[in-house]
Amino acid sequence: MSDPVVIVGAGLAAGAAVQTLRQEGEDGPIVLLGAEPHLPYERPPLSKEYLRGETDAEALPLHPTGSYEEWGVDARTGVRATALDVGDRTVELEGGDSLRYRILLLATGGRARVIGAEPSERVCYLRTVEDADRLRSHLGGGKHLLVVGAGFIGCEVAASARGLGTEVTMIERGPAPLNRVLGEGMGRVLAEIHREHGVDLRLETGMGEVRETDGGVVVETDHGEALEGDAVVIGAGIIPNTELAEAAGLEVENGIAVDARCATAADGVFAAGDVASHDHPVFGRIRVEHFDNALKMGAHVAGAMLGSEDPFDDPHWFWSDQYDVNLQMGGFAATWDEIVIRGSVEDRDFTAFYLQDGSVRSVLSIGRPRDVRRGMRLIKAGVRPDVDALRDDDVDIASLLPG
Repeated sequence: MSDPVVIVGAGLAAGAAVQTLRQEGEDGPIVLLGAEPHLPYERPPLSKEYLRGETDAEALPLHPTGSYEEWGVDARTGVRATALDVGDRTVELEGGDSLRYRILLLATGGRARVIGAEPSERVCYLRTVEDADRLRSHLGGGKHLLVVGAGFIGCEVAASARGLGTEVTMIERGPAPLNRVLGEGMGRVLAEIHREHGVDLRLETGMGEVRETDGGVVVETDHGEALEGDAVVIGAGIIPNTELAEAAGLEVENGIAVDARCATAADGVFAAGDVASHDHPVFGRIRVEHFDNALKMGAHVAGAMLGSEDPFDDPHWFWSDQYDVNLQMGGFAATWDEIVIRGSVEDRDFTAFYLQDGSVRSVLSIGRPRDVRRGMRLIKAGVRPDVDALRDDDVDIASLLPG
């Protein structure tokens, strides 16, 4: 029997890759290695439905129970890869065992960035289902949650906590929630939404010392305040798990560097998902941490592992549910020189197009998901649309596409 396809990591990208490999005709052995004690599962509900108790753990797995056995996949959970030799095509495992591989996919994901204080019963980070269970125990009426960071995790946790009757104080070092992604102007819209729902939002406020007390936590701010709560959740982003690749001599550049196909420079070694620093045909080198990207990149890399030369050129899409607001965004804009608004920001029924040198780089909507889908087509096509037409509600966005 030939050496197996080995997938290190058991997140969404890995799960999507396994399924696609079998669908596309890979009939050899496949070994899936996951450090967590779970098969691939969906993480977005951890800050939303699962955290609020509206769904249970049985709803989280990416694939139905028995799928991996049905596909003939040797799925090993709670198994950590400790070393990689790309010359000998071997993966060393914790405990001393090793595996030879024919093709290797690194889908090692990332871990929560720990700042200020180590995780504990009352100092929470949110990355795994166990993290969500711990955090949920501190939510509800009469509880006070401190949230550090108004990124996606911080904002979604704050919204879920308020929905459960928890008092919430959220601090953010920047001038607005999601400032790096949305910019200050659009971020202010989100700030207003959180304040309307009772969040005590402190902007341009950084975290100092974090300490636990007998019955809670205290977070010192850089303004000299001492904020008291039952628990704190720190949302400082993730660190890509690149150590295995780096020790093996693979190029690491804010993630494991891969080409447009998701292949590394080492023969037969690929990377996908949160850990992959991808040479995108439209955006250049980027690393994307969103759910939809993990699924699509995982499916795409399976084709590359089977010999496809097609680039992964998805324009990227993500969403965030906060209270009764559905925010959607497509594309990737590290910088922009103009934001064109279609609709009414005041009524929270609008689309914002982020342009750089006349080209649409990303598109944000509240209440207009169709605009995002059509805007993503403009991004992929590299369109420089007429700005007046772009902001005109009577002009079909699809009509701005070439040809």
